[in-house]
Amino acid sequence: MARRFREIVAGIESDLGGDLSEAQQHLVARAATLAIWAEAREVELAEGKDFDASQYATIANAQRRLLADLGLERRMRDVTPRLDEYLAGKAAQ
Repeated sequence: MARRFREIVAGIESDLGGDLSEAQQHLVARAATLAIWAEAREVELAEGKDFDASQYATIANAQRRLLADLGLERRMRDVTPRLDEYLAGKAAQ
């Protein structure tokens, strides 16, 4: 479960371009926790166990709201070097 949590967090952070604020990191952690909870319920459903659709919908909606607050679209990370880094790299060549 911890490994899956880290995978989800890393995926969301990557989609957001990295370098998240503290507040964004907290929202990502909550969204990942809800994703793990939902995945566990989905496994239970597939195994034929009791499934509370109302509870599942509530969690799915809470997760959607968190992800919407973070932004659902992927953001490109700025990989452009700063001028001093660029010049230092050129001087080293």
